[in-house]
Amino acid sequence: MLLVSVSSCTNAQNKAKNDNYLLQKADSLLTVKPFSVVNKTGLPPSKNKHDYMSIGPYWWPNPNTANGLPYIRKDGEINPETRNNFTDYVEKNNFISAVKTLSKAYQTSNKKKYATKNLALIKAWFLDDETKMNPNVNFGQYIPGKSEGRCFGIIEFGGITAVLQFLDVAKANNLLDKKTEQGMYDWFLEYSNWLQNSKLGKEEATRKNNHATHYDVQLLTILMYLNKVDEVKNYLSTTTKARIFSQIEPDGSQPLELARTKSFSYSVMNLHGFLELAELGQKVGLDLWNVTSKDGRSIKKGYEFMLPYITNKKKWEYKQIKSKKHPEDKLIADLKKARQLFKEDNFDEALAMINQRNTLKH
Repeated sequence: MLLVSVSSCTNAQNKAKNDNYLLQKADSLLTVKPFSVVNKTGLPPSKNKHDYMSIGPYWWPNPNTANGLPYIRKDGEINPETRNNFTDYVEKNNFISAVKTLSKAYQTSNKKKYATKNLALIKAWFLDDETKMNPNVNFGQYIPGKSEGRCFGIIEFGGITAVLQFLDVAKANNLLDKKTEQGMYDWFLEYSNWLQNSKLGKEEATRKNNHATHYDVQLLTILMYLNKVDEVKNYLSTTTKARIFSQIEPDGSQPLELARTKSFSYSVMNLHGFLELAELGQKVGLDLWNVTSKDGRSIKKGYEFMLPYITNKKKWEYKQIKSKKHPEDKLIADLKKARQLFKEDNFDEALAMINQRNTLKH
């Protein structure tokens, strides 16, 4: 009995500590200047600062040419030049991070100031004439000397699902004025049309790996926000289902992710996308979690393939040039989420082993 009390006390203390840290972080954002695509120092090929622009992260100056063009690829190695204020990448990440923090702070404390600031940041990024982003990613992940923009830039916008989630919360709590609500609806309607009908959007939809998975997450989350439920259900039961069967082998491995230099990271990243799609499926009455091909391919099998590697029963023998710590944490969180969402108990033994290991560490 005493053990339970001590454990409960510790959990309560940890929660209070985490909540306090969250609110401190959110308070520091209350005075932050709006984030915007017009803040970058670079200029997109369109010569319009309202267009989002980024450079492909794994592309580097060519050592064999005087001007460094065309850039050359080093898979998994991020060029620092792609992560500064010349492009919009860092600004966009800071914006999404702020949205997530303020949203959590509002939901934790119910203090209106966090929601008010969040709406101001969202309006600056999407709606205000001086600072708004045009609803396209025409110049995402461009390669100096090779291309003005590539379909791969679309994946950088996966984080905007956090904006949609907050807008739903704001509306449910009567914090969203009609003008902002309509403006955001119109922006995402135009952006979803770009995703589905532009050359780059169509190209990204035909990728064979994690890019296609996360394209689906982004597009379908937006379509749900736009209340196009039947369209989402039809897409999940056809296109997304086919992706599961083409990307995951009967043994649960994902060959296109295993071929990367960060194979563990990409395997987890792709499964995370499929988990999000299964969650969307649940919302429209479609069970994607238990969908299995005749030869045994499924999202669940993909996760089962990873279990021996996080319980240390097997050593990861594919290429992984960066630490596995972050993707391992993400994988464990996803296993717990699958248990909660789909009452999945196939991972219980692995989760118990991980929990025991962590307890012994402490």
